[in-house]
Amino acid sequence: MMIIFKRLVVLLRAHVDRASWRLLCLITSLHMGLVWGLLVLANEEALLPANVFFYYYIITTSTVGYGDFSATTDFGRWVVALIQIPFGLGLFGVLLGKAGQMATFWIKRAMTGDKDYYHLRNHIIIFGWHPIRTKKIIDYILADTKRDNRRIVLAVTDTIEHPLMSYPDVHFARLTSFTEDEQLSRIAIASADKVIIDGQDDDQTFTTALKLSPMIKVDAHISAHFQDESKVSLLRSHCKNVECSSAKSAEILVRAMQDPGSSRVQEELLSSLHGDTQFSLQLPLGVKEYQFGELFPYFKAHHNAILLGVADDKSAQNLDLNPPLDYKICAGDVLHYIAPSRVLAKEVLWQAI
Repeated sequence: MMIIFKRLVVLLRAHVDRASWRLLCLITSLHMGLVWGLLVLANEEALLPANVFFYYYIITTSTVGYGDFSATTDFGRWVVALIQIPFGLGLFGVLLGKAGQMATFWIKRAMTGDKDYYHLRNHIIIFGWHPIRTKKIIDYILADTKRDNRRIVLAVTDTIEHPLMSYPDVHFARLTSFTEDEQLSRIAIASADKVIIDGQDDDQTFTTALKLSPMIKVDAHISAHFQDESKVSLLRSHCKNVECSSAKSAEILVRAMQDPGSSRVQEELLSSLHGDTQFSLQLPLGVKEYQFGELFPYFKAHHNAILLGVADDKSAQNLDLNPPLDYKICAGDVLHYIAPSRVLAKEVLWQAI
């Protein structure tokens, strides 16, 4: 008996694997139509209206059977006993098996990084995985309570499963390469708004940045991290839309020695998890020209923010820290400031300044 049962289970699974949703829906519709037609012949008038029949069919075929609707004629009961429930139960089993199979398939794809994200727009892509640093990067992104609610895609070339399944905002994509067009299209690189490149080594980061620089949107931004500062200057000379950073441990150590507490200041400025943080804001198009001395007191009085400097683009190639009070600031310039939370451009009363 057990052998027969196992063979039936194997046979059922084989049919579930082969059956398409279109075929299953067609067979289910035909079964519903057959049952309804036979109930018409049985003069089961109470069961024939569309809304009643659909409810009755689901409840009775699944054997839940509340009893509020049931066949009352002898012929109707034979239809239920011989046609509706036996064949319907088989269909329900196949449908549930197919649904479970599909759910397992999509969960597995999400875990292994095989899903495609062609549909994403204005999202954030992080290239590279480091067990401690990458998690911190994502924590800092999510800690910004006023950030645009962009989806985050973690792209890796490592043979790992989704390392951050507990983060609902983080998708996972395992690529064969960071420089293949087909692989990059899977994560919708051309539609991304922000990109972070933190490769396994400087060579991977450098080649990835060179590849991505001409592929992203005009107003998108790339951040790349290096250990070797020589690559920073080289990449800056070729890719104006890539903002490069490198380890500043020597500078921080010297500054902390000469001016005790400097390392703590740096930590506070960079971390959005606690304390005041350094942010940036781009002046919207259409605003008038301002002087630094006009914006400085306004931001402090209305947003508790201290302006640090001004740059003429997002990559801050021409950054001017602590400029003079008569420094001219125009639409499109980027203000860098310290504040308890991000100040959005729409929150600033530009006409009142």
